[in-house]
Amino acid sequence: MATVFSNPTFKHGLSRWCPQSPSLNHRTAQMAMAGFRRRRSHLHVVASSDFANENREFVIVGGGNAAGYAAQTFVEHGMADGKLCIVCKEAVPPYERPALTKGYLFPLDKKPARLPGFHTCVGTGGERQTAEWYKEKGIEMMYEDPVTGLDIQNQTLTTNSGKRLKYGSLIIATGATASRFPDSIGGKLPGIYYIRDVADADSLISSLERAKKVVVIGGGYIGMEVAAAAAGWKLDTTVIFPENHFLSRLFTPSLAKRYEDFYQENGVKLLKGALVKNIEAGPDGHVAAVKLQDGTTIEADTIVVGIGAKPAVSPFEALGLNTNVGGIQVDGLFRTRVPAIFAVGDVAAFPLKMYDRTARVEHVDHARKSAQHCVKALLSAHTHIYDYLPHFYSRVFEYEGSPRKIWWQFYGDNVGETVEVGNFDPKIATFWIESGKLKGLLLESGSPEEFQLLPRLARSQPLVDKHKLQNASSVEEALQIAQNSLNAQAATV
Repeated sequence: MATVFSNPTFKHGLSRWCPQSPSLNHRTAQMAMAGFRRRRSHLHVVASSDFANENREFVIVGGGNAAGYAAQTFVEHGMADGKLCIVCKEAVPPYERPALTKGYLFPLDKKPARLPGFHTCVGTGGERQTAEWYKEKGIEMMYEDPVTGLDIQNQTLTTNSGKRLKYGSLIIATGATASRFPDSIGGKLPGIYYIRDVADADSLISSLERAKKVVVIGGGYIGMEVAAAAAGWKLDTTVIFPENHFLSRLFTPSLAKRYEDFYQENGVKLLKGALVKNIEAGPDGHVAAVKLQDGTTIEADTIVVGIGAKPAVSPFEALGLNTNVGGIQVDGLFRTRVPAIFAVGDVAAFPLKMYDRTARVEHVDHARKSAQHCVKALLSAHTHIYDYLPHFYSRVFEYEGSPRKIWWQFYGDNVGETVEVGNFDPKIATFWIESGKLKGLLLESGSPEEFQLLPRLARSQPLVDKHKLQNASSVEEALQIAQNSLNAQAATV
């Protein structure tokens, strides 16, 4: 589950930029934030009988990965117990959401992932934050009661149940919601599934237990991961997508073909360049087929839709939305234009410092790191600008008995010319080079040491000899060439 949206038109001084309000200039905002930080250790908001709950010093809206890592950081700073409240729409505490389209969907006899096994923060080797953990740390969890309103002037939230909640500082971590097909073409028929939470995945698993023909619509992360899981169930599986190849936002056509061939070897059928006209129901009202624009009809009793996501910005539009990449506009400390309100994770449009542009990143790595950075900035003198290195990965076909487990990682920016090394058996690497500099790298089936090298190369962007890479006889040799370029660059500094 990963996407990066960028705005290449913002090219100057973004690392020093701070969102503006018509009634609040930059210096005034800084003074307001500084004053809040000086007051935070003894902040008291006058209680009122109008509020159903006592007032909170810190409130996080959203129960995804970003919220879980933010909570962990509050605990590390000794500022959680009795001070922090998390308001979310799900019935369970934050968990490592990528599992939902990976291990969670494995066949029932292949040791599928289940909660509480993947609660935040086990994805980075941290403590498993179960419901008991939040109780032990003195963090209040408000489950199944999403926020529906925000009163900026009175620093008040309203929830779906009608509760009103006063906050001192607010962190918005609402993530993204799945893009859906319109009702007019069958987007809500029984048998159609959109995966964003555990409840969605549970419903899909119940369907897979009875399914015979599965259609996956979308050739990105969701589509590839769900199709790989469906193949593990030995189901008749077809992937339909409008692009010319898998994961077109990142993969080159040549790289995508390697994955497409592997999927087809494992029984997954692919319909590329195909557009959905509508989804048809059978006599019982349940999905029966997908009809394409060219008139083709594909039978299906289970349909999974993975056509992207939208930042969950309602009811926070008043904070200022970025019209180019979507999401709530923030600065390099994740501050919105309103003092004491922050936004992190998928929902934040932030300055991507190393590439000098504004971006919104839908990926668990950014959710974790942005949450940690934001809370440190809020609670301490930590003021350095978030300097994120884009990182994406996927793992598929990892279930027991799989003919091959696939795991790739990408770091950097996929711009410029590409050099592909290796034959996918056992590994393959793709290098993106612009103006002689190594801008991005993707490695499939690398060793731990090789994967650790990737971020160092992508961040340093050493000058590399493209012809040497093209003539490398193996992935190992190509990575050594890149490593030598990095060492040579370091020696000249």
